[in-house]
Amino acid sequence: DALNALKNNLADPNNLLQDWDPTDINPCQWYNITCNSENSVTRIDLGNAKLSGKLVPDLGLLSNLQYLELYSNNISGEIPEEIGNLTNLVSLDLYLNVLTGHIPATLGNLRKL
Repeated sequence: DALNALKNNLADPNNLLQDWDPTDINPCQWYNITCNSENSVTRIDLGNAKLSGKLVPDLGLLSNLQYLELYSNNISGEIPEEIGNLTNLVSLDLYLNVLTGHIPATLGNLRKL
């Protein structure tokens, strides 16, 4: 799923994501993950976590995500255009990373930011 794809693409020197267990079908108790009453992920809070690696297109599958907080890390590469599918986002914090490339036009779909 999307969270495990993200974990697999990030280096996590402080082992903050060690409880992100791919065999656990409910990620709502995982470190810095928040869910709604239907156990759907609404928030990822991994700012200033010393993470490095790349964002994954799978994040675009988290249709109820409202907060994607990945600021102050060492995340590189491009912003996946699939992030534009997260139409419930009210906060997208990617600042203080080493992202490259163009900002995807699909981010224009994020009308709640």
